[in-house]
Amino acid sequence: MTVKIGVIGTGMIGRDHTRRIQQVLAGAEVVALSDYNPDAARAVQADLAPGAKVHETGEGLISAGDVDAVLVCSTGSTHETYVLAAIAAGKPCFCEKPLATTAEGALRIVDAEVAHGKRLVQVGFMRRYDAGYRMLKQAVDHEIGTPLMVHAAHRNPTVPEQYVTPMAIHDTLIHEIDVFRWLLDDDYVSAQVVFPRKSGHAHDRVADPQIVLLETAKGIRIDVEIFVNCRYGYDIQCQVVGEEGLVSLPDPMAVTLRKEARLQREILTDWKDRFIDSYDVELQDFITAAAKGTAAGPTSWDGYVAAISSDACVEAQEKSGQIISISLPDRPALYDRG
Repeated sequence: MTVKIGVIGTGMIGRDHTRRIQQVLAGAEVVALSDYNPDAARAVQADLAPGAKVHETGEGLISAGDVDAVLVCSTGSTHETYVLAAIAAGKPCFCEKPLATTAEGALRIVDAEVAHGKRLVQVGFMRRYDAGYRMLKQAVDHEIGTPLMVHAAHRNPTVPEQYVTPMAIHDTLIHEIDVFRWLLDDDYVSAQVVFPRKSGHAHDRVADPQIVLLETAKGIRIDVEIFVNCRYGYDIQCQVVGEEGLVSLPDPMAVTLRKEARLQREILTDWKDRFIDSYDVELQDFITAAAKGTAAGPTSWDGYVAAISSDACVEAQEKSGQIISISLPDRPALYDRG
């Protein structure tokens, strides 16, 4: 079966997902496109999906009879509306993060999916599909004993002027918030944010760097450095300390050069290059599940928990040094871990 996919939002990520569906992955084709700027949708049509129909609205695309499944790649404020429409239509839906811009909106999606009675939504937390993180999880589950602590860092070379302090959580740490829950099979109970000396490279509206301290229900302590003006590259680090050993996330593969009395190794500078392969794997997972009329991977519940946890971290930013409690409702049976 070839899954016929409609893509809502044809900006950078929507264009790239269209490319991988049309040129890289198996079992699907893009048959419909929609964007608030019709010219952008028509450009993607011309370049990548000449057989696709351009729809005036996302709702029209979702209701189209020839669309089996939906990719929501539009601006975050539209995600809730489109995902709810896809659930109402009974169509599998891949939604780039965030699932919704508020925890309440994410909960409405959870409630709608539960009422529907089966999974239809996959959230675009691609790090779960990264080969390095999967190796890390294998070691956490089987090699190092009970996890005790996690030391991590998320570093960007620079950020634009419109990047402000809360974005360090909602746009940057959000990936760690999800992947640590998956890595540790655990949820958070508290968050705290402290601010070291500010970098001279940070503009006036962002506090940088930041250190986020998280505690899980099992008592694991996590510290994450967020440093978005580190200058030297895009650098993702994670080390898990267990009772029997420790394991670190591998760096991306690169050659080591000995030259002019120096030992050198290239460091990436673009997040798209760091995780490009994981996007292929996650969308192939979605296509495979969509062919069966369902969804795989990160769930609506994961998106909801990420929203609650990130909101707590932003509150902790505003109350520097204070510990903010994180509480969750009971997880619906639809999302029970296998």
